[in-house]
Amino acid sequence: MIDISPSVMQFLLAFTVAGPLIGAVAALLPAPPGLKGRDPEQAVLRHGVTVTGVILLATLALAAGFDHDHPSKMQATTDISWIPALDVRIHLGIDGISLPLLVLTALLTFLCALYSYFKLPEGPSAKAFVALLLFLESGTLATFAVLDLILFFLAFEMVLIPMYFLIARWGGARRQAAAWKFILYTLLGSVVMLLGLLLIGLKSGTFDMVALATDNGRGLTSSVQVTAVLAIGLGLAVKTPMWPLHSWLPDAHTAAPTVGSVLLAGVLLKMGTYGFVRILLPVAPDGMHTFAPYLAAFAAAGIVYGSLACLALARPGAKGDLKRLIAYSSVGHMGFVLLGIASMTPTGVNGALFANIAHGLITGLLFFLVGAIKDRYGTADLDTLAGATGAALYGRAPRLGGLLAFAAIASLGLPGLAGFWGEMLAMFGAFDPADGLSRPAFLTFMSVAAFGTLLTAAYLLIVVRRVCMGATGGEPRQIADVQSYEFAAWTPLAALTVLAGLWPAVLLGLTDPAVQKLLAGGKS
Repeated sequence: MIDISPSVMQFLLAFTVAGPLIGAVAALLPAPPGLKGRDPEQAVLRHGVTVTGVILLATLALAAGFDHDHPSKMQATTDISWIPALDVRIHLGIDGISLPLLVLTALLTFLCALYSYFKLPEGPSAKAFVALLLFLESGTLATFAVLDLILFFLAFEMVLIPMYFLIARWGGARRQAAAWKFILYTLLGSVVMLLGLLLIGLKSGTFDMVALATDNGRGLTSSVQVTAVLAIGLGLAVKTPMWPLHSWLPDAHTAAPTVGSVLLAGVLLKMGTYGFVRILLPVAPDGMHTFAPYLAAFAAAGIVYGSLACLALARPGAKGDLKRLIAYSSVGHMGFVLLGIASMTPTGVNGALFANIAHGLITGLLFFLVGAIKDRYGTADLDTLAGATGAALYGRAPRLGGLLAFAAIASLGLPGLAGFWGEMLAMFGAFDPADGLSRPAFLTFMSVAAFGTLLTAAYLLIVVRRVCMGATGGEPRQIADVQSYEFAAWTPLAALTVLAGLWPAVLLGLTDPAVQKLLAGGKS
């Protein structure tokens, strides 16, 4: 910990949330201030890298100044009245739960901006692309930093429009249909979620998330809690996405540009599960207790469904798209996050939070790699890749093939890498769920999830064999190996995947005290 004054920490958090929004407005100016390039497009792309880089530095400064001895305490807080009539406040703060997500968001957005500087997706305007990227970053960071239910909803919705346009204007085939499906699903879920948030605020007399967590549902009747969890949970489940509300995700990932897929998987999916942990677990514990078995059942079903869908896409002759396969894998991985949350235990919730971060790192890297393969071959079709590569990536682009194999084994949960700890802890949470939850039922869900890990290993190893080793008799085709800008964008994700796998205490030391306090009703 570095000794940084509370006022500076307040400024850093406020700047982290508002800075990208200011940068988005500046990107639309005739010439981004202070930056030059060989043409206006290069200048605005430099602007995007600079702004996201500064925001990343601000989040790292927040992490350095964070009091790691008291991670359950809200720090860098700002609390200003905004709409007195409704008691809506501009309330910001971070603890051990939100800090890792804040850093992950800033890191992935910076890496996406850096990657786009060298490999801008085809679309109408670099200015609009950079502005949308920064607008998206601001909304996502705000979601993890705000402590007011109304502000949470506004930030939660703020990311929908930029992601819609990133898919619809810079995406690939069938991008319009995918973009519309994305926004219709998420907007409909958000309408229901808003009703639940309003119900909690009006019945409890406050929208302040810290006060509500401290009250731990004592000011809300059981029927109100059950109704609120049903309404809010549906909206969060769509964004997570939980099976069977996931069908927008494969289409969105398949059509989105590479950086869009990275941010969608690495950051946006985390907003839904974060809402379960930050709002529903502490604010409506009785309602969560009622729905926990159903949430766990859907989570277990999603784990197996996602893996079976990936196996179907991976088999020869299926004409499976590699981006679509990775998208379906996210349904399974997020199922482990929901299973950990549904256990309502510190072990399970810590596992869910760890799996969130691990999924952001590993799947973000996977989408970067798949995007690079698609750029080189003009397709992400598995049959085409397996036949066209001959000696395949190991022989044609060994570093690219090695990175793909590394990301795949990290995704299947190999011990020693980040993907292992979250899923293991989530299953441990299901092994011994919270008091009052049916242990036989949760043991069944845990067994189903464990079977899902075997299916995950199966389809990822098939992918590695087909793409990295290729089919015999294919025509060899020389392709470019990892470029310097790709190495710069991907190395941090690979390094953090190893670091989190070998030293999980770095993350668990932050989340565990905060989770313990959250589940205890805000009491330290």
